[in-house]
Amino acid sequence: MSDTHLAAIQAAMRQYWGYSELRSPQAEVMTALLQRRDALIVLPTGAGKSLCFQLPALLQGGLTLVISPLLALMENQVGELRQRGLAAAAYHSELPSSQRRQILSHLRDYRLLYLSPESLFSSLLWQHLCSPQVCLNGLIVDEAHCLVQWGDRFRPVYRRLGTVRPALRQFKPHHPRLAIAAFTATADPNAQRILIEVLGLEQPVQIIHSPYRANLYLSVRPVWSRGYRRHCLRQFLKQQGKTSGLIYARTRRDCETLASWLQEQGYRTTAYHGGLPAAQRRQIETDWLQDKLPFVVCTNAFGMGVNKPNVRWICHYQPPLQLSEYLQEVGRAGRDGQSARALALVSDRWGLDREDQQRWQFFQRHSEETYNRAMALQTHLPLNGNLQQLRQRFPEVELTLALLHQQGVLHWQDPFHYSRQPLVSVPPVPQNTQESLMQQFLYHRECRWQFLLQAFGFPTETAEWRCGHCDRCEPLTKACQPP
Repeated sequence: MSDTHLAAIQAAMRQYWGYSELRSPQAEVMTALLQRRDALIVLPTGAGKSLCFQLPALLQGGLTLVISPLLALMENQVGELRQRGLAAAAYHSELPSSQRRQILSHLRDYRLLYLSPESLFSSLLWQHLCSPQVCLNGLIVDEAHCLVQWGDRFRPVYRRLGTVRPALRQFKPHHPRLAIAAFTATADPNAQRILIEVLGLEQPVQIIHSPYRANLYLSVRPVWSRGYRRHCLRQFLKQQGKTSGLIYARTRRDCETLASWLQEQGYRTTAYHGGLPAAQRRQIETDWLQDKLPFVVCTNAFGMGVNKPNVRWICHYQPPLQLSEYLQEVGRAGRDGQSARALALVSDRWGLDREDQQRWQFFQRHSEETYNRAMALQTHLPLNGNLQQLRQRFPEVELTLALLHQQGVLHWQDPFHYSRQPLVSVPPVPQNTQESLMQQFLYHRECRWQFLLQAFGFPTETAEWRCGHCDRCEPLTKACQPP
């Protein structure tokens, strides 16, 4: 880092954030972005990833776009930036049209614009971004693991992000190079490859750090009935006292049912999921952030990227489907470096309780049905097409196009037009290795941190390495005892 860059960064840190020193490797990341280089950044939760792109955006002229998967995450980060007097905004469909128009008319006044991938490709915003008068610094893909986890099924628009830079080059041939950077806490070597390919990263700076957190104690508890699962949860909550935490459940119904039961037991909590009205979701998030709610019973997206350092525990009432989800979610505890606990409750492997196995089978069947339905649609699509026109005939066409892009037979010419090769035969449903690894992890007999590190491409020093911070290495007081 040059002396000029370092002095500017330190001055901005003191003025706006009140920090006096950078953490490792923040200086390296900021230098890459200030030099307009592409970057792939994988750092553990709580390592200060947001500052790594927020501060360079402040120091550069022009606008930095931040692709964020969740409205709550956007509003949380924009709110913090505005409190520091920084020019930032969030653009999304839940804003009144008058407020969206106001943001668009003042794009040149902002340094950071947070938006979802869907909002990025909305026609009105895209037209403004293509205008020669709007100077764009960079494209930041925050929580970039969502591209890998959701990009071929749940949020297929992620698969089009690689078209942004080439398309803007056509509209702005004399515009300075648009740098692209992906930030996440979890990306195994395969996920890293996908991010580089889909986003079109050019000779990216790659800063990949281990997710190991010595302050985070991992444990898994087998259960053999719904009643015993609830008993284990109550015992765990009793041990945690009045500290802040999160309980993750798999479905909206599970969240509602479990939250109601806990309220009957005298706990101050509520359910959170995507089916709630926006205003209610915002209020629940605020109450939890301000410790008015000690914990929330929620689906997996809650808490993603939110800056709440004092979360002391995470409980997976039902285990997540993917190992990357698990690592993301437990990482939301102990961001302040203090001791934190993570407990996962899972059906016993002897088959006495088949609840989790049935749930895994349900999601697998749903995934296969979605895949087969999407691939059947491809026979009706032209080899060269316009997405906006095709949507009028086939509302779910983008899912099919995302799967074809994943299989390497489709090329996005720009965000709205594609060309593809004919598909000779439909490939079988791709196997998700993360789902297989998740189940292996739950029933693993050795060190849990060692399993996680090896799964994400960080081999431990020896095969006998033991972390001392999981239920396999250093059994502490049991999460619960039989009734």
